[in-house]
Amino acid sequence: MVARITTFAVVDPVVALRRVAYLLEAEGAETYKVRAFRRAAETLAGESPARVQELARTRRLTALPGIGDSTAAVVTEALAGEEPAYLADLVRRAQAPPTGPAAALRARLRGDCHSHSDWSDGGSPIRDMAEAARALGHDYLALTDHSPRLTVAHGLNPQRLRQQLDIVAQLNEELAPFRILTGIEVDILEDGRLDQDESLLAQLDVVVASVHSKLSMESGPMTKRMLAAIESPHTDILGHCTGRKVVGRGRAQSKFDAELVFAACARTGTAVEINSRPERRDPPEPLLRQALALGCLVSIDTDAHAPGQLEWLRNGCEQAIEADTPDDRVVNAWPLEQLLAWTAGHAA
Repeated sequence: MVARITTFAVVDPVVALRRVAYLLEAEGAETYKVRAFRRAAETLAGESPARVQELARTRRLTALPGIGDSTAAVVTEALAGEEPAYLADLVRRAQAPPTGPAAALRARLRGDCHSHSDWSDGGSPIRDMAEAARALGHDYLALTDHSPRLTVAHGLNPQRLRQQLDIVAQLNEELAPFRILTGIEVDILEDGRLDQDESLLAQLDVVVASVHSKLSMESGPMTKRMLAAIESPHTDILGHCTGRKVVGRGRAQSKFDAELVFAACARTGTAVEINSRPERRDPPEPLLRQALALGCLVSIDTDAHAPGQLEWLRNGCEQAIEADTPDDRVVNAWPLEQLLAWTAGHAA
């Protein structure tokens, strides 16, 4: 069952602060705002309830580190048994859940194959991401932090990736039957090679291969680059294939021979990602329809960098429905065993 964003009575101020942070993430708020509420929640969690009550009563909450006027107001109202006004406003303006066919598709999704933690450029620990996915009713979440070439995103070199795999194994013992799938969002280098040790790629549950550099290459070289990555036995999903951005200053689509690229995806069983980030929503509908017409599988992913962004799957479901995506082509609507058999089949 998919969790919905609804109004609810709040008593625990830590819960209220964390809910505010989650809803801010879901609407794509600036990171500094989210961190302010998460930091306040951490501060409060370390204090005794009696001291928090006394500070609220005497209007001295801002004496605590990380507590400002906005977070103090949330705490004070929660302690009074009221829904904080800041939280109520976020609930009021939250994007409504999908309806109709998009809602039915969203309900069928078993998990998310593209997410990031604070090991690369995400804002939250692995456990927090996993627990948020579990709360949404998911069976799994693929952890796909960046590869080393993307230094601006603190990409994982082989040593750090091995360390992460050990941590994921430990968390999976604690969170079972929910499962964190081991993975990576690996850069497609200019010559089409994948930016990670091949022996490590072979160990992972899910590999998302994406272009992050020289997005304005000419169509011929870009097509060759993408085809080489798709032919790799390690590539499971082709991430945000056009690289476009559709909000703010925006970014134009990369140029490539879509027929050749999508035909290669269909032949190799590589899924084309429907990237649900509001600024991406990639690929655009004409390209998605072309991919489907050529027989491609798809993976509806959030590319989430924070727990609240896991809500964005609804965007991808709407994109999929608009393009008349067949139900059986959506890989993250499959049972987990079927999904893992598919990803393992690429490396065979």
